[in-house]
Amino acid sequence: MFILLSIPSHQAAKLIRIFATFAGMAANIPYNLVTVLGHTAGGKTRFAACLAEKLKGEVISADSRQVYRHMDLGTGKDYEDYLVNGRQVPVHLIDILEPGYEYNVYEYQKDFIRVFQEVHARGSLPVLCGGSGLYIEAVLKGYRLIRVPVNHEFRSAFEQESMDDLRARLAGIRKLHNKTDIVDRKRLIRALEIEVYYQKHPELDEQMPIIKPMILGIKFDRLTRRKRISQRLAERLDRGMILEVQSLLDKGVTPEKLIYYGLEYKYITEHLAGQTTYEEMFANLETAIHRFAKRQMTWFRKMERKGINIHWFDGYQPLSDKIERAVKLCHG
Repeated sequence: MFILLSIPSHQAAKLIRIFATFAGMAANIPYNLVTVLGHTAGGKTRFAACLAEKLKGEVISADSRQVYRHMDLGTGKDYEDYLVNGRQVPVHLIDILEPGYEYNVYEYQKDFIRVFQEVHARGSLPVLCGGSGLYIEAVLKGYRLIRVPVNHEFRSAFEQESMDDLRARLAGIRKLHNKTDIVDRKRLIRALEIEVYYQKHPELDEQMPIIKPMILGIKFDRLTRRKRISQRLAERLDRGMILEVQSLLDKGVTPEKLIYYGLEYKYITEHLAGQTTYEEMFANLETAIHRFAKRQMTWFRKMERKGINIHWFDGYQPLSDKIERAVKLCHG
């Protein structure tokens, strides 16, 4: 496990040697990372793949669930989108784990650093693509990583404390910006464990490379976004998304784990357990995805307020026009 902390500006000089290794990036592009973000069902994947093909780049996924194998329709991997002009655009950080594992932003940060460096070492340009705002921001803001081992003695000391007391303890150490840390008891104790360990060992960190990003966003108006989400949901159900979830259960992935992954896997698992009818499942899932897309856009607006510059593209604009504009932006 790792924790994320912003890199102070005075540490930038230490990272120059890392940045210097990326001289092989695509010619005439003053950025070492292109990022494509936006709400779900917005066409990010195809856009990122086409842009990567144009810029001689490789795609790095920023999706918290596409890391799992056999979870394809529910996570929207859309493998066919990576075939551009007869070339299979390389894509990284999808299908790297078996379902059932609980991947997290800390592990993603470490995996991103490795892939980012490997892509640059090949003389290619990384194109980060996804809708997981926390993953994207963790990269763009240049956080530090600190390895924190599990401390069972520490955990047992807090087993009898109430959730309110645990939240108060954590609030006394840092601002409670991550809601997932304070609604689940296990995560709350882990968050305390991490913070206390860091206070004792502030020197144990792994540094991020300097990121010089060009950030591109794709969005549709609210009504169109909702229509696209509903249409895509129906299509994926027709293509066998329920069978995909049943197959995961048959492979031994527990219902609790699938529910943990949320959205499609949560609501379809509940449907397969007989808790809802097909119609109820569809309606509940449709609503949940609409709300998820709204939260995505809220996160990206928050990133903009923090000073991250996003060049937004109208989703209705033809793909060729979007690519043309993106290439111009990337070349400065």
